[in-house]
Amino acid sequence: MGQKVLLSSKEINIILHRLACQLLENHEDFKDTVLIGIQPRGIYVAERLVKILLKEYKVKHIDLGFLDITFYRDDFRRGEKTLEATKTKINFLIEDKKVVLIDDVLYTGRSINAALTALQSFGRPKEVELLTLIDRRFSRHLPIQPNYRGRQVDAIDNEKVKVMWKENDGEDLIYLINR
Repeated sequence: MGQKVLLSSKEINIILHRLACQLLENHEDFKDTVLIGIQPRGIYVAERLVKILLKEYKVKHIDLGFLDITFYRDDFRRGEKTLEATKTKINFLIEDKKVVLIDDVLYTGRSINAALTALQSFGRPKEVELLTLIDRRFSRHLPIQPNYRGRQVDAIDNEKVKVMWKENDGEDLIYLINR
């Protein structure tokens, strides 16, 4: 099993700043836009983006929520391991808002499909966009594409993208691991 560094901490930071600029360009003051990080690992991307937008680009307010998709996944009862839910935290209305779903890696599209289904429990958004840090473009099972993409990776099925975050793993690094 070999691994190769895809993105260093510095490169991740540059990409997050670019993604923040793209969001700012399309959503201006975020008055009608909410950001929702998909649990568990999309929350790190979402929190970092909000921090950049608030501190460096002086956006006054951004609604940030976290969405748990555990019980909406189509593989929920397939594995032998019991899945544990995390906590959904959306304490604002999404009705008629522009929603930006945020995740770390877009692989098959099944997690995003589950997130879209889970989101319906909170109302009907005006529009939904997708932001992913890593897009594994040749692995899709569903016709789902990101509106905002940090880096596109052409990984084959026996390769895994592992995203490490300082808050959780002690360092910011993204690896491509050969299983």
